[in-house]
Amino acid sequence: MNALTGGNREPATAPFALFGQWLNEAEANEINDPNAMCLATVDETGLPNARMVLLKGFDDRGFVFYTNKESVKGCELAGQSQAAGVLHWKSLRRAFRFRGPVEEVSEAESDAYFASRHRDSRIGAWASQQSRPLESRFALERAVILYAAKFKFGEVPRPNYWGGYRICPTEIEFWTDKPFRLHERRRFSRLAPEGDWLCEQLYP
Repeated sequence: MNALTGGNREPATAPFALFGQWLNEAEANEINDPNAMCLATVDETGLPNARMVLLKGFDDRGFVFYTNKESVKGCELAGQSQAAGVLHWKSLRRAFRFRGPVEEVSEAESDAYFASRHRDSRIGAWASQQSRPLESRFALERAVILYAAKFKFGEVPRPNYWGGYRICPTEIEFWTDKPFRLHERRRFSRLAPEGDWLCEQLYP
């Protein structure tokens, strides 16, 4: 990150409060998945990898998503625990992006979220060997049937390879579309995932 110059100091909670307002407006205006997020990680060679996930929570510690930890993204985060995320709300002409170190959420947080998922989604988490080659669609459907039978009675427990990650941002940017591509960009930066933020406006 470049040296920080100029700008105004903001409390540690400032960008998260503003993001909450933006997300509420997106939930009222976006037709599908206002919490859809492009997540970027890097592999062992430094080659970036990006895919869409769902943002499932946030607070002043960071932004949380859940996945199979043995997936490509999980393996990349195990090797390089840094990531970036982008949410784009086309109907509002806004975008929000952030980046920083990543930590695993607590077992209790993962258990609570997993228990809130639809039963079929919980069974799917057991049946899918995420990111690995699939010999046929039938193989996946067969695995779903087998785990549905296994967990026919009682709750579907969380697999130990499935859980959540929190991106603890050191940089956050709010982007708003403006005429003639003179967009408004507001960046919050800090050197570590704690303390106050430096807020500054950026050229489009």
